[in-house]
Amino acid sequence: MEQQVLDRLHDIVGPDGVVAHKSARSVYDCDGYTLEKAVPELVVLPHSTEEVAAVVKFLNKAKIAFVPRGAGTGLSGGCLPVEAPVMIGTSRLNKIVHIDLLNRYVVAQSGVVNLWVSNAVKEQGFQYAPDPSSQQACTIGGNIAENSGGPHTLKYGVTTNHVLGLEVVLPDGEIVTLGGTVEDVPGYDLRGITIGAEGTFGIVTQAALKLTRQPQAYRTFLAVFESVHHATQTVSGIIASGIVPAALEMMDTLIIQAIEEAFHFGFPTDAGAVLIIEIDGLAASLDPQTERIQAICKHNQAREVRIARDDAERMALWKSRKRAFGAIGRLSPNYCTQDGVVPRTKVPDILQRITEVSEKYQLRIANVFHAGDGNIHPILMYDERNADETRRVVQAGKEILNACVDLGGSLTGEHGIGVEKMGQMPLIFSPEDLMVMTQLRSVFNPANLCNPNKIIPTPGGCIDVTTPRRQVPL
Repeated sequence: MEQQVLDRLHDIVGPDGVVAHKSARSVYDCDGYTLEKAVPELVVLPHSTEEVAAVVKFLNKAKIAFVPRGAGTGLSGGCLPVEAPVMIGTSRLNKIVHIDLLNRYVVAQSGVVNLWVSNAVKEQGFQYAPDPSSQQACTIGGNIAENSGGPHTLKYGVTTNHVLGLEVVLPDGEIVTLGGTVEDVPGYDLRGITIGAEGTFGIVTQAALKLTRQPQAYRTFLAVFESVHHATQTVSGIIASGIVPAALEMMDTLIIQAIEEAFHFGFPTDAGAVLIIEIDGLAASLDPQTERIQAICKHNQAREVRIARDDAERMALWKSRKRAFGAIGRLSPNYCTQDGVVPRTKVPDILQRITEVSEKYQLRIANVFHAGDGNIHPILMYDERNADETRRVVQAGKEILNACVDLGGSLTGEHGIGVEKMGQMPLIFSPEDLMVMTQLRSVFNPANLCNPNKIIPTPGGCIDVTTPRRQVPL
């Protein structure tokens, strides 16, 4: 990086806000998608929205591309610096600016950790509902970029359902407000299209987040099955009965064994699958739902149905589930987590396809996912020191996503397209669709300096299809 660029950035954010040494920059070479890596030439860590705007304005004038980065917990390479020399980190934008319990919202900077929001209001009986498994580390800005979900979004909805307004630094350095602090703002929903845009429209620096009341009571079940088939039949049965659980999660044998070894919760390591089922609401309403869920589980040959005895046991169960990915380190040096979606009724079919892919590529694949909404997270295990194994993981991941599309699903549920899935976008979008997306991005990001080479494949860079294999009916 040229010295005058370095000097100007020092002037804006101070010497402690610029990471220039190669060894320090190397820790920013990837996010949770470790199959592709790139070290930025410079990392800038602003302290405020105004500093972010000044940095972006300077880079725009100098025609230097840049990439925003939150906590780096993403799983699709969304913050990979591809032909973008400068990385702008939001970790120092970590303040909860305002809490308004009367109107039920919080204003938080983009570097605030997801769990901090709920912790800040839990004593008053409120919560921030979106709860990604990485919620102890992931930040609000990244959640907004990816439209993140989590176990409890089956009932409560994903990030976009809980964001009222955004403060965004556009790629030319202008600071704008999209939405507000109320439910409905007249005009086009620019807030909505920015959520899930993966940082290609600008850098979110602050957000107004909707708060919800904590439920009066919970019932949390661990249902144990001999087979994945019986577990998936139970998922369909619960939803068909009219019950919408707060969360409905599935884990198969491999992940059960890893979690039990790590956390010693008491998971049955010989089970074919387990379901974690949680219902919440008024205490009086939960007993009949509990009886119905137990009956459905037994009808589908559940070998055991446990109910958490108290809040401590409930929290231990969720701790085990949300740290499942880390537990895979006990089974394999490296892993790649996929993020496809299929209709709920097709979960048995996609699991069968995953088994076939596992056998074809001779890879171990563990499954832990949001069964209630068909958002699968197969975990492909490998050793990056083995080049052939790494190649097989990439191919296997693509086949799994192809299968999701074949079954009427999608390429991503909450982890985004990033660099990982760009080549498969033509499976579900026509060339005209992709052109419209490009035109929309150009309205916000005309010079394509903000997080370039993400989401939308470039000409010649995508798979060879002339029409999408599935067009969503209107």
